[in-house]
Order: sequence, then C-alpha cells, then structure tokens
Amino acid sequence: MRRFTSLLFAGGLAFLLFSLVATLDFGDPPMRIGSGILAQAPAQVGTANIVTAVVLAYRGIDTLGELSILFAAATAAGLVLARPGRAVSAPKPGGFVLRVGADLLLPLLVVIGLYIIAHGHLTPGGGFQGGVILAAAFFLPLLASPGREPTHAGLSLVEGLAGGGFILIGLLALWQEGAFLEPLLGTGQLGALLSGGTLPLLYLAVGLKVGAELSALLARLMGEGHDVGD
Repeated sequence: MRRFTSLLFAGGLAFLLFSLVATLDFGDPPMRIGSGILAQAPAQVGTANIVTAVVLAYRGIDTLGELSILFAAATAAGLVLARPGRAVSAPKPGGFVLRVGADLLLPLLVVIGLYIIAHGHLTPGGGFQGGVILAAAFFLPLLASPGREPTHAGLSLVEGLAGGGFILIGLLALWQEGAFLEPLLGTGQLGALLSGGTLPLLYLAVGLKVGAELSALLARLMGEGHDVGD
C-alpha cells in the first residue's frame, strides 16, 4: 500500500510539472513581474542593485520574517548548548602566528564587512553577507585567545537595537502613509553612496543583527567544543 501511494504521488507530481512546462514557450520565459521591477525599481527606489530593491523594498516583510527565523534558530541553539551545571575545560590559547594573524585580520574583516553592508544598495552584497563577515571577524580573536569574545550582554544589546531599528523604520513608513519598509528620505542620485533612501539604514540594521547573532552562536559552539561533561 505504501509503494502504491508513493507511485501515485510521484505520478501526480510528474503530471503537474509536465502541465506547467507544456504551457511555457521554449526560450521565452514570462517575466512579467521581473520585467516590471527592472524597469521601475531604479526610479522608484533609487538603488543600483535591483536585488536590494526587491529584498528590502518590494518584499521587505519577507526579509523581516527571515530575520525572525534566524533569531529563533540562534536562540534555540543557545538554549540547547547552554546546559546548566556542565563542566567546561579551559581552552588553550593559540600560538604566536595565530594570535598575531587574528590581530591583523580583525580590523581588516571589520572594514570589509562594513563596506559590504554600506554598499549593498550599489553592488552585490548587503546586510546578510556583511553580517557573516563581522561575525567571523569577532570569532577570530576567540580562536586565538579564548576569553576575548564579546560579552553576551553587549551582543544582545546590539542585536536588540538593530532589530528594533529595522522595525521602527518600517513603522515610520506606515506613519508617512506609505507601505511597510517603503524607502524614505528620497531616492537620491542613482549610483551614489547616499541613495536609496532608508534602504542603506535597513541593511546596516540587518548586518549588525546577523553579526551579533552569529557571533553569540559561534561563541556557544566554541564553549561546547571544550565540554568535559559533569
């Protein structure tokens, strides 16, 4: 019976996919929405990177949902890893090369992460990519010299302010009788750093939130690697 059900499902799925493909013209995909966004986004939003216009302006509520999922995943992982009463061995510091390399790479990675966040509305990149680089930048000193990781209270403060700022900008757009997360402050000159209205501020909030959450999670995983049991 289970095999028959699986075959029936596979047959129905194949028929559905075949029906969808048969209605499409070969080599001429119907990009109705995509064509409209490509034509109108530069003037409406003011971003040279159309992906940013889609992620933060046209479907900003979905991006807020993605941030909520990341927050829930990081919180769940932290609750699982932070077992009360466990014994943790003191991690050994890294060698000279690792410590010096971490000190040299920290400012470089911070600058690169902030650059990618600040230019996300102009070039490929943005808050998610830059936030990951920021998290890696603050994780390097932890690998080289355990105990130098950012405090949990500090990371929580940055994460809370970034998430609250993202939502506040969206509410300000509603207060201005616009759509949620609709760009404010004008579009500016296309291709300039100060363009896209509030979209660079949204990407800054996303980058700080992602960086803080991943930094806290990596610090938890680092401590889990030195768990010696009860």
